[in-house]
Amino acid sequence: QCITSLEGHENEVKSVAWAPSGTLLAPCSRDKSVWVWEVDEEEEYECVSVLNSHTQDVKHVVWHPNQELLASASYDDTVKLYQEEEDDWVCCATLEGHESTVWSVAFEGSGERLASCSDDRTLRIWRRFPPGNQQGVPCSGNDPTWKCVCTLSGYHSRTIYDVAWCHLSGALATACGDDAIRVFEETPSCSPLQPTFSLAAHQPRAHSQDVNCSFANLNGPVRAATSGWALTLHCSASVLSTSVEAEPSLRNSPRVSFSRHMSLMALAVFPVSFLE
Repeated sequence: QCITSLEGHENEVKSVAWAPSGTLLAPCSRDKSVWVWEVDEEEEYECVSVLNSHTQDVKHVVWHPNQELLASASYDDTVKLYQEEEDDWVCCATLEGHESTVWSVAFEGSGERLASCSDDRTLRIWRRFPPGNQQGVPCSGNDPTWKCVCTLSGYHSRTIYDVAWCHLSGALATACGDDAIRVFEETPSCSPLQPTFSLAAHQPRAHSQDVNCSFANLNGPVRAATSGWALTLHCSASVLSTSVEAEPSLRNSPRVSFSRHMSLMALAVFPVSFLE
């Protein structure tokens, strides 16, 4: 049942996210604002802050995985970070670099890095540098600096609407207006200050329209390997149907090795004939 209705925004509410503690709820809106609601043990909601740092409508909000740090993505081409200071919430950082609307953001499992995707067809990786860091990245006072350490471009031919960072495998998945979902894996031997990512597998083009829905939490990767090709599948509760396209020479009967449980789950989600 609906236990409450939170009102106050003056236009469409685009996104909403719970803090890890479960006591804070943050929505964002086309009215250019981000709100922070606090909920007590009696399930009473109170708006504790209205943040108007963006100059255009706000598309997406996400919380840090283990801190009360909030990130928002906006039509003004920026990502903003917020934290509580002296009983009020303030914008503590603005991440600039995208050349068009930022549609979505996602934290890495450790919270040390943040991924953002944009209408400019790029995916950016931002890294947190604390004061006194060994790399010599300058910081303002006691606040950390977030710096772009990697830009992925040339993979997407249209707007990237969403990004999801798997907290188990470290893989990045993107949802794009060119009908495709792409999965990226970080090169193991790369420098943390200059990370490189590559496509994890031959990417399917299964959808007939723009892919612009939100990703559900990933339950971990299902890895399938055959002679000559490799594929990483991430099962999501929001997936209804899709298809996986193998290389032309392997389309006849790709042999995939799964555990029985994962085989049944893969068959239920992906309408492809996998052979144990």
